[in-house]
Amino acid sequence: SRAVMASKAIESVQTFGKKKNAIAVAHCKKGVGILKVNGNPIELLQPETLRYKIFEPVLLVGREKFQGIDIRIRVKGGGHTSQVYAIRQAIAKGIVAYYQKYVDEQSKREIKETLVQYDRSLLVADPRRCEPKKFGGRGARARYQKSYR
Repeated sequence: SRAVMASKAIESVQTFGKKKNAIAVAHCKKGVGILKVNGNPIELLQPETLRYKIFEPVLLVGREKFQGIDIRIRVKGGGHTSQVYAIRQAIAKGIVAYYQKYVDEQSKREIKETLVQYDRSLLVADPRRCEPKKFGGRGARARYQKSYR
């Protein structure tokens, strides 16, 4: 009966997106096209100037590809902008992973090419990090002004 249970398991994948200190984890499973971030619908996300950034992967790939998938995202750490970038990366990676695992390789490749062509950071994390401050200056690179008399 264990084999029967395995076949009835929900089709789901887990992916993550990162930007600076923000981490977004996306649960993608078979469903009706729900997109939620920390339990709230994606349409209500603050700040609204960045809301369009989150819709980018959805709009690029096309709404119809998201119809059969529910994506629930947990995000923590970082600031507003970093969180938004982490979320959009999680969504993009999620749909690619879902299509690779449960649909066919061809449509997955099409989606991936579309996303990478538009913006590489949708699938590849940005490696830049904050550089630590050093002594003898007020920042990582800036030095204190020096005077000779």
